[in-house]
Amino acid sequence: MPTPPSTKGKRVVKVNASAYALLIEFMLHGSYTIPELAYMTGLHYVTVIHYTTALHKAGACYIDHWEKDSRGRDALKVLKIGKGTDAKREKLTPAQRQQAYRDKKRHHAILNIFAGD
Repeated sequence: MPTPPSTKGKRVVKVNASAYALLIEFMLHGSYTIPELAYMTGLHYVTVIHYTTALHKAGACYIDHWEKDSRGRDALKVLKIGKGTDAKREKLTPAQRQQAYRDKKRHHAILNIFAGD
């Protein structure tokens, strides 16, 4: 098989294909968030989002569970390779959000009373 003239006889290594294979290998051994996969593979965060979105649309991976952020919201999806159903995202109702806001406001008012303000 003749080699294309642009390679000048050198072996061609597709970087995207090897990075994609590395991403799949990590996902086979556990469930990870997108920032973790980006760090482990060395790929850019947005590139990992594109790859995992394509895998998710094809049904090759699913959302195992959600990690909460500092405010207690489901923010980071934890992906796992294989067939499975996506974990549901927990959301607060508007009434629950209002109650949490009022509780926080009341708590700050009590702290200000004890602080002497």
